[in-house]
Amino acid sequence: MNIKISQMTEKDLGILKDILIENFDEFWSFNTLKEELACTNSYYIVAKVNNNIVGFAGIKKILDEVDLMNIVTQKNKRNFGIASMLLENLIDKSIKLGASVMTLEVDETNFPALHLYEKYNFKKVGLRKKYYNGINNAVIMTKDLKVLQNN
Repeated sequence: MNIKISQMTEKDLGILKDILIENFDEFWSFNTLKEELACTNSYYIVAKVNNNIVGFAGIKKILDEVDLMNIVTQKNKRNFGIASMLLENLIDKSIKLGASVMTLEVDETNFPALHLYEKYNFKKVGLRKKYYNGINNAVIMTKDLKVLQNN
């Protein structure tokens, strides 16, 4: 599978509007994604196969920290390494932006995502009780980027 990663454009956002709910998890609405793309502190990317969007991800930089806002892969394209490619790209971008740490939160029942973040040496640092729909806890994880900036 020939996957290309590029910065998300307004055109990409328009394409996502029509396929977001059907092909991706209902985690982020189109309007939320549109607001994020317009934010000057945010950086969003898309993964494409044959010019079709198969995944997207984004970060938001606040001072010297970066929050990983989301990584989403098309339902029928999971387990092909797309999320890993997106995460690697965002880690590299965060280092270029001078961020010292990357933080994220993930549903404690999202085992594929937890495995992905652990694979990239994110450490569990906290828990937000009943954060998702008042039911599931959110695991807070961080990755120290300072050590990578020196390489």
